[in-house]
Amino acid sequence: MPASKVIFACRHSAGRSQMATAFFNQLADPARARAQAAGTTPAERVHPEVVEVMREVDLDLSGARPQLLTAQLAAGAGHLVTMGCGEECPYIPGAKVQDWALDDPKGQPLERVREVRDEIRRRVTAFVKQNGWTP
Repeated sequence: MPASKVIFACRHSAGRSQMATAFFNQLADPARARAQAAGTTPAERVHPEVVEVMREVDLDLSGARPQLLTAQLAAGAGHLVTMGCGEECPYIPGAKVQDWALDDPKGQPLERVREVRDEIRRRVTAFVKQNGWTP
């Protein structure tokens, strides 16, 4: 059985979706599920404050590149987790969709970015367990 494909989408794919993808791919068994971050209007790079707080938990996002959420990228995704893209959030036929209302960490003080990071980690951990994707 092929691994499930999960897409984490936010507007710029430079904060929340990148953090969620990094935690997901760290926690989930790669033979069972893999995650990808994407955005409806991707930024040029991951927000520096996001790179910094993720480094504190030993996850390096300095090389991560925001990418546009296209039909091709989304093809075959079993799950779509949207984070604050509102009406711009895409529709992926056949994907189970859930929306996580999370604040955009862009330009926030590091303390606030850490709170968003920790909330994302909690949600991703529960999501991985709930779907039986733990190693």
